Amino acid sequence: MGRWGPATGVGSMPGGDARDTARGITATTEGFPFLAELPARGPGADMIGRTAGLLVEVYAHVEPSGWRVSDRPGRDTRRARSLLGEDLDALEEFTQGYEGPLKVQAVGPWTLAAGLELRGGEAALGDTGARRYLAESLTEGLAAHVAEVRRRVPGAAVVLQLDEPSLTAVLRGQVRTASGYRTYAAVDRQVVADALRQVLDGSGAAGTVVHSCAPDVPFALLRAAGASAVSFDFSLLTERHDEVIGEAVEGGTTLLAGIVPGTDTPLSDPAGSVMGVRSMWRRLGLDPGLLAESVVCTPTCGLAGASPAYARKALAHVVRAARSLADNPE
Repeated sequence: MGRWGPATGVGSMPGGDARDTARGITATTEGFPFLAELPARGPGADMIGRTAGLLVEVYAHVEPSGWRVSDRPGRDTRRARSLLGEDLDALEEFTQGYEGPLKVQAVGPWTLAAGLELRGGEAALGDTGARRYLAESLTEGLAAHVAEVRRRVPGAAVVLQLDEPSLTAVLRGQVRTASGYRTYAAVDRQVVADALRQVLDGSGAAGTVVHSCAPDVPFALLRAAGASAVSFDFSLLTERHDEVIGEAVEGGTTLLAGIVPGTDTPLSDPAGSVMGVRSMWRRLGLDPGLLAESVVCTPTCGLAGASPAYARKALAHVVRAARSLADNPE
């Protein structure tokens, strides 16, 4: 997996103007742009709805409790696909002649299974057969999505990011049932890794990332599943994560380190934002020359909850912070 750009975004952005957002992203993160998600536009632009629109032969509609599997494509599926089409049109317009890594995001199989209801109202997570079928549908849908992005931006090396905010809860048996009184059983780590590997390997992407801004990201499991990179909130790391981070870097895993808050906060100088990354590197005794090669700077999570002005500032800030890491790795 070749070197990606020095900085990028996690995925979601504030507002609802696809063209304006794509213009800003491509201008700021010139070395590693990404396809924006704009959830403020409502159902179908949200995380679960957008990914449900990519599924093959699985359809969903909105209920008061969330997204639920349908028999056939209805208004909500069509809306999700139409909004994604707008975003792709905007990205294509502002990446004319672009060559290099380009990131797209979708919900991974476990967060999707935890967030998508079956007809009876329970999450697909509780049904082994439904989970398996969803993972197959997602694999096929993402392969088509990656191919479509490659067709629109022929110079792009498409990097697929799976968003898995529910992954830790799935592994620990902490996802609540519809009644809220019980939780679904914890899923075996090997089963979790196998489904992730299926989706990542089947996507045809030039590189793969799994993102979670929850605490205790299972780095070793994600590496075992074949992810070429892990995206996480750097502020949640403690020294007890040192060993697993050191192993990941030495094994060739890229770290997408979230160094800037996802909601409006006064920002320090860019060099200050990556001080923790530098000191971790020293603590681990890793080669300083590897730092800029192994770390991509990002916000800690999506920027949908930020003001548009802050979102622009945060992306520019992570680009400058990455430059500071490259210039002064020690």
